Amino acid sequence: MAKTNPVEFFQQVRAEARKVTWPTRRETLITTAMVFVMVVLASLFFLVADQILSFVIAQVLQIGR
Repeated sequence: MAKTNPVEFFQQVRAEARKVTWPTRRETLITTAMVFVMVVLASLFFLVADQILSFVIAQVLQIGR
């Protein structure tokens, strides 16, 4: 593996950094909003699933009494 000197390395890093396409402000806001929406939906799903499982387990445990 060929070694590159530090100057050449940083030139290559800068060249690669110029190729990066950054999202626009609008894209960032939309993506952030979608993440929050999905977090809320997942939270509601797991809340409902937990309540259902708690109810079912409580019913099963009461059968033995």
